Amino acid sequence: MKFSPMNIKRQEFRKSVRGFDREEVMAFLEKLSDEFETLQKENEHLKKEFDAANIKLNEFRKIEKNLQNTLLKAQESSTKSLESTRKQSTLMVKEAEIKASQILEKARESANEIRNAVINLREERDLVVARLKAIISSQAHLLEMKVENAGDEKTPAKKIEGAKKIDINIDEIVNKIL
Repeated sequence: MKFSPMNIKRQEFRKSVRGFDREEVMAFLEKLSDEFETLQKENEHLKKEFDAANIKLNEFRKIEKNLQNTLLKAQESSTKSLESTRKQSTLMVKEAEIKASQILEKARESANEIRNAVINLREERDLVVARLKAIISSQAHLLEMKVENAGDEKTPAKKIEGAKKIDINIDEIVNKIL
């Protein structure tokens, strides 16, 4: 049987010869009924608060789950971003190393070309010097021949002797020209 404040108030008991005081029992039932009614209202109020708290708790659990998912996604994204950054930096370093090696190779090739050009220029200089020496030598030889031939002509003896003593230093002439 379910108790309600009205059931308590209307409750009737059998009468017996030596029973309790009817008014005292009724007063007690009245107080009991009022107290039961107060407890019942408080119980309903607490049930409503409990339901509201459960609803909020469920909402908080959903929010917590969403936050956990968001945090996991952020961590995954962060990890992927770091990994991507590492790969990019590694790639950039490798590209820089390749470019540096290419620049060094070009510099070596340029240095070799310059060395070869210097060698060629030295060879050309030596060739030009040899030609100059040959020209000067042949000109000196011609000059000596002219001086000798000039001695066959009628000239005073003093001039011929001075002309035969022509000393030509070819190396000195080449150094002055260069």
